[in-house]
Amino acid sequence: MKIRILVVDDELSMREFLSILLEREGYDVSVATSAEEALRLMESALFDLVLSDVNMPGLSGIELLGRIKRLSPETAVLMLTAFSAAEQAVEAMKLGAYDYIGKPFKNEEIKQLVKNALEKQGLKRENILLKKDASERDSFCGIIGKSPKMRELFDMIQKVAASQSSVMILGESGTGKELAARSIHTCSPRKSKTFVAVNCGAIPENLIESELFGHKKGAFTGAVSDRPGLFEQAEGGTLFLDEIGELPLLMQTKLLRVLQEREFKRVGDAHIRKANVRIICASNRDLGNQVGEGAFREDLFYRLNVVQLVLPPLRERIEDIPLLIEYFCRKFMVSGQTAPATITPGALKILMNHPFPGNIRELENCIERSLILDAVVISEASLPQQLSAGKAPCLTAECDIPEAGMMLEPLLEELEKKYLLKALEKTGGAKKKAGELLGMSFRSFRYRLAKFGLDCGDE
Repeated sequence: MKIRILVVDDELSMREFLSILLEREGYDVSVATSAEEALRLMESALFDLVLSDVNMPGLSGIELLGRIKRLSPETAVLMLTAFSAAEQAVEAMKLGAYDYIGKPFKNEEIKQLVKNALEKQGLKRENILLKKDASERDSFCGIIGKSPKMRELFDMIQKVAASQSSVMILGESGTGKELAARSIHTCSPRKSKTFVAVNCGAIPENLIESELFGHKKGAFTGAVSDRPGLFEQAEGGTLFLDEIGELPLLMQTKLLRVLQEREFKRVGDAHIRKANVRIICASNRDLGNQVGEGAFREDLFYRLNVVQLVLPPLRERIEDIPLLIEYFCRKFMVSGQTAPATITPGALKILMNHPFPGNIRELENCIERSLILDAVVISEASLPQQLSAGKAPCLTAECDIPEAGMMLEPLLEELEKKYLLKALEKTGGAKKKAGELLGMSFRSFRYRLAKFGLDCGDE
């Protein structure tokens, strides 16, 4: 069906001009000579957008706007006037007008305003449907959950998606930060453009600038051709910077400049390029502490942390575990299998009681392993041994505080140092593998070693 637009203006020339202009753009246009006539038309037909003059005999455009918002809240409204009146503009925006434009206006200007208003209105409708769909299906944009904390998260994602602000997603490893970022992109006006994700901790320091901004042929050894970076690949869309806390300080400075100036240069190139990209970043670390330690720029932190989403760990939403198990059982169905595997009450009880330090990623691995052993039924016997035994990794066998009190910081530092050394011992000194044992990147592991004066090279 064509998009329906209603033009309301007491001037014949303006009605005819807007009708011709908008019909050429493919819209179905109706006209009204007064606010009263517009209301009669709206009682018998639905309109996606109303363009109304402000100053008309009888009911004014402002009064019409108020009536439209009560009669048809989903209809977008653009106000037109030959008089520049700031007070009227403020009043119109408060009453729910999408925008306010003065006569005379340029053809391209009104066409773009109409397009933007319709896109925003369409996005609102889609988000309402997504919200309804989530409440009925226990999921939202691929995120599984029905717990109160997840419902709050779904609502927050919808609110954040409509803006252009940078978003900081925080959460433990395995909680689904990239999935949340993709959901924001999917619900945003940028959804038709590219979503690009990059793990900042997985790129060698000497290649990060080239990876983000691209390079010119001959800029460095191995640069055999011009290459666009991730900012160019995400043009008009969303760039997701995962583990932003791993970004070296020099690159933090360059990223800050891009966010401030909205422009960048490829490595080895003098040409300045514009950056029309929305930034979403994520971290499983406390970036506030990193700022205090001088490992993360404070100005960049505040530039990125405009809106903050915190993903709950799995242990704080255990009511979602059965839903996730069902999802993974369907995901890992083997060829020829006609129905997903089931789970015994005993196995479900074990999984519901497990703290899952690795969160959803750990649960997924448990289910995949169990289904390899038995594709039909997940039982206590098919679960990993440490789960069946009711064991979970722990730091100390007991926890006690002396009557005289204690200094916690030195104790934690000593404990951290012991685990760093133990990880190195287990991996024969291989830092990357040692970092993986402790759930951190190579760069983060090396940083912690240096903090204790233990760094001994880049191997």
